[in-house]
Amino acid sequence: MENKLPFNPLSNIKSDAPASIIVFLVAVPLCLGIALASGAPLFSGIIAGIVGGIVVGALSGSQLGVSGPAAGLAVIVLTAIDQLGAFEIFLLAVVIGGVFQLILGFLQAGIIGYYFPSSVINGMLSGIGIIIVLKQIPHAFGYDKDNEGSLSLNQSDGQNTFSELTNMLDYISPGAVIITALSMGILILWEQGFMKKIKLFQLVQGPLVVVALGIILNLVFANTSYALKINQIVSIPIAESFSDFVNLFTFPDFSHIGNPQIWITGITIAVVASLETLLCLEATDKLDPQKRVTPANQELKAQGVGNIASGLIGGLPVTQVIVRSSVNIQSGGKTKVSAILHGFILLFCAMLIPAVLNLIPLASLAAILFMVGYKLAKPEKFKKMFNLGWSSFIPFMATILGIVFTDLLIGIGIGLAVAIVYLLYNNYKVPFQFELEDHTDPNSEIKIELSEEVTFLNKANIQRALASIPNGSKVVIDASKSIHIDPDVIEIIKKFEIHAKQSGIDLDIIERKRKGMRHSPNKTLEDFVHVA
Repeated sequence: MENKLPFNPLSNIKSDAPASIIVFLVAVPLCLGIALASGAPLFSGIIAGIVGGIVVGALSGSQLGVSGPAAGLAVIVLTAIDQLGAFEIFLLAVVIGGVFQLILGFLQAGIIGYYFPSSVINGMLSGIGIIIVLKQIPHAFGYDKDNEGSLSLNQSDGQNTFSELTNMLDYISPGAVIITALSMGILILWEQGFMKKIKLFQLVQGPLVVVALGIILNLVFANTSYALKINQIVSIPIAESFSDFVNLFTFPDFSHIGNPQIWITGITIAVVASLETLLCLEATDKLDPQKRVTPANQELKAQGVGNIASGLIGGLPVTQVIVRSSVNIQSGGKTKVSAILHGFILLFCAMLIPAVLNLIPLASLAAILFMVGYKLAKPEKFKKMFNLGWSSFIPFMATILGIVFTDLLIGIGIGLAVAIVYLLYNNYKVPFQFELEDHTDPNSEIKIELSEEVTFLNKANIQRALASIPNGSKVVIDASKSIHIDPDVIEIIKKFEIHAKQSGIDLDIIERKRKGMRHSPNKTLEDFVHVA
């Protein structure tokens, strides 16, 4: 059931405040990287992060989800800006996309997310965890050509996820490696049981120590051979005054409202952003230690308002994003306050202390994301999914491989397709309960119990089972639990009824029980067909 408990913003502030800072630290480079990959002004990514935190966070029913610019929309944004000719015109499409998301929310379209099987959602989480680790390795070694936040196999620098791992060996930065190694040591230390028992280390999160150490080492390494380059640290636009900061915001050009291409782009953004949000919503709820269920339609409405707001002030489209949501959960966030606070921190820091943010090494953030990725793709999860059987493990693995070797949405589509194939296969195999070996006694009753759904895929198995029944047998076809029986299957049973009369088979067909009617023997097939 959906969480209906009253919301007290201060009830978990001791957990939410530290988590919001860590989410903020991870969000800054992701916002900038996605904006760069989208061909949009860098500050548009920051705006989207602010709106995703404050506006969407306040309206959302998700207690742990964090929204912001999403890598899955980067290609759509890049193409749209090029086709429409100006970023201001594209912003109008973002506003239109938000309006359509609102409409989807009021039309109760959030139910779509519930049609994705658990194996695919778990595969999505593990796949993203693996991608996070693979994508952050070059950043950890100081080779930072690919944009932060990228989840696709092919990269903007002409490399792909795997070729970059060998390509980076020619560009290793000793300073970045030292920062990564020390940061990983701190994070692993903070995960140990004895550290969690010390009150000081319960209050001070390991990632905060990592970022502080990274800034200190960045300053220490300055003017030495270990000095970090500009592309190895966070690089947020700096406004010299409040008026300069205000000028970083952009407004949509409403004069192009009649352009059909804008409406097409807006609808595309609405559909893709809604799908990505619903998938991340399902995944976030699975990670929630309290197992709360987020109202999906409310989330679509919140995202719609968020995209309207983001488009109106110069931001990229927003969705709920699993990387930031995972960081929030792993950092101890308990309620939506952490997401809202991260938006306010992003706003104030971008306005007041951007120079401080620009001291944070990407290697420090890579170490934090390594831990996030590992926790999403723990070996124990693979073992658990394997123990559930092939029908869960194969879609799980297909989703992971699809995400790693294509991108997020295509990978999920591959996993869903494999899960559907398994569903159809299982439905094909088990349309009824019947084992001929159980009826070797010619005087015993042969019972064929049909399942709830009997489709045309089951024709061959049913035909084979009926053909194997010996002459003179007593047969009961029990359709009492069936909700739908395909006409092709009914035709097979009708033919068998004729065969039964000719072969001395005593046939009894039991229809689905209806109100006021009991099962009775010797039902005609017409009665059976009518109910089915």
